[in-house]
Amino acid sequence: MKIRMLQIDAFADALFQGNPAGVCPLDTWLPDATMQSIAAENNLAETAFFVGGKGHYAIRWFTPEIEIDLCGHATLASAYMLFNESEAHAVELEFNSRSGPLRVLREGDWLTLDFPNREVDLCETPPELVMALGTEPVSCHKGVDYLVELKDERTVRKLRPDFRRLAELECRGVMVTAPGDNTDFVCRFFAPRMGIDEDPVTGSAYCTLAPHWAAKLGKIKLTARQVSRRGGSVHCRIEQDRVFISGKAVLYLDGFIHL
Repeated sequence: MKIRMLQIDAFADALFQGNPAGVCPLDTWLPDATMQSIAAENNLAETAFFVGGKGHYAIRWFTPEIEIDLCGHATLASAYMLFNESEAHAVELEFNSRSGPLRVLREGDWLTLDFPNREVDLCETPPELVMALGTEPVSCHKGVDYLVELKDERTVRKLRPDFRRLAELECRGVMVTAPGDNTDFVCRFFAPRMGIDEDPVTGSAYCTLAPHWAAKLGKIKLTARQVSRRGGSVHCRIEQDRVFISGKAVLYLDGFIHL
């Protein structure tokens, strides 16, 4: 049995930037264990599997360790593949997911995710989080993930967290962020509990980061840079309870898995 798989760099202006995602278009769902094994074998932050057609799809995402509820970069990568093949004349796609319906809009070379707003609540900074990061935050917020605001871009870039300690925290992941030198904000994202020490560019994190900075800066359109080793550029827009997250993508490989 052959399963097609593409690897696409999402939120990337060129190859070897952004976040590489596995993309597997399917006629029917594979067993959950098989999809999890494929994701583990790929050893990418996420592998997306989708079924459907004519602009409407169902999508699921797997890290090397678990299935997750929401993934931005692998959704953008899936849409990039479709817009360049069977949906070449479309300007909008819809993906049904564990996080509800998600749209992807094509705007020239940019693809825009229409994702839910995931606001967080201000909280006391857990001492174990300070120890794991090795720095004292400006503020700490808690939702699905921790959002930790640091004083400046340099501090975010130089951060060398203790991933073992981060994995012991009761949360999906930890995003660190600060005002950007050349963008509205910068960030990094750590999720060792999901098998991802540092994610190169985390689309779903902007569901939280964009509303946070929109409120602080008093603007609804923002530019951002995820300052991981690979790095990636993201544009964001807030509209009521939705966050629009835009980026580009580049195809790296196209082949088959032999099961």
